[in-house]
Amino acid sequence: MAGIYIHIPFCKTRCIYCDFYSTTHSELKQRYIHALCQELQNRKDYLKGEAVETVYFGGGTPSQLTEEDFIQIFNTIKEICGLENAIEITLEANPDDLTEEYVSMLQTLPFNRISMGIQTFDDPTLKLLNRRHNSAQATTAIERCRQADFHNISIDLIYGLPGETDKRWKHDLQQAVGLNVEHISAYHLTYEKGTPIYEMLQTCHIREVDEESSVRFFTTLTETLVENGYEHYEISNFCKPGMYSRHNTSYWRGIPYLGCGPSAHSFNRETREWNVSSLTTYISSIEEGHRSYEIEKLDEAARYNEYIMTGLRTQWGVSLEHLGQVFGNKLLKYCRDMAAPHLESGKLNIHNNHLYFTRNGVFVSDDILSDLMYVEE
Repeated sequence: MAGIYIHIPFCKTRCIYCDFYSTTHSELKQRYIHALCQELQNRKDYLKGEAVETVYFGGGTPSQLTEEDFIQIFNTIKEICGLENAIEITLEANPDDLTEEYVSMLQTLPFNRISMGIQTFDDPTLKLLNRRHNSAQATTAIERCRQADFHNISIDLIYGLPGETDKRWKHDLQQAVGLNVEHISAYHLTYEKGTPIYEMLQTCHIREVDEESSVRFFTTLTETLVENGYEHYEISNFCKPGMYSRHNTSYWRGIPYLGCGPSAHSFNRETREWNVSSLTTYISSIEEGHRSYEIEKLDEAARYNEYIMTGLRTQWGVSLEHLGQVFGNKLLKYCRDMAAPHLESGKLNIHNNHLYFTRNGVFVSDDILSDLMYVEE
């Protein structure tokens, strides 16, 4: 099985925290859609005939596309690999784009999952982040999707935002739980260099939350969602039973995927590729008959490190049996040796020959992962 990721880089406005590649130059949209479909055609053999089970439209803001845009892209996908095996087709959307008319249009397309960037239900904070919606619009958008028979809805939340308090974060979670969505992704705010919010932090216009508060917010997150019937299946992701994101899970479980569009990554178990992070360069290179991209060949150490890093993030953990079969006894022993102190301290656990983070281990996951990474001498 395999997946396809479609990057839609267009945004009406830029959120102050976002470091994903996006642009407000929507006048290039038609040329871009044509180039995107051409890339799909040019790379139709990349997945080597594996059945495509997931398609994910990410961004940017994919809900900036029209019905005609989507039809053109879906027709191309159907032509190169078909959609008969696709069990999950996701659209990332902004709440304010999901008007009654737009949701009705989405009903006519193959989408069966909506992922909505809500971030918070606190209106002053939404304004600070330069989000285009407010709390009421977010709630209404979810209700519209329900009425249109979308039964797989995911929302994104961010915690550790400027001025975050326990009361505000608990309110966000109560609002999210009350909406009874199938999936919730919750990420701690990171201040990425080059973003407006990073500059605000550097100039002391806002303050970063302290580590103790961050740990407390994460504890509140996990306890609240688990108590309300959500499975904590990946460090930042929670779902109703069985409703995990199949597309994102493919990234964490080493399943091949084709990524098209500027900055999109692709993976085929042997190499990783990524397209240029420039809309104009991407379009012109495709139009001129070549694709501007970089490629990395994954040696054994790189593949081991990816397996450890992605597997430990999930509820499925790292299979020590699989690790030994694929990477041999040397790397299996290395993993066990490096994990030993964290097993002793209670931050890692082994169950059914799988290695997992414990709740305490999640809080220091980056440090543990760093210890388990293999660097060739």
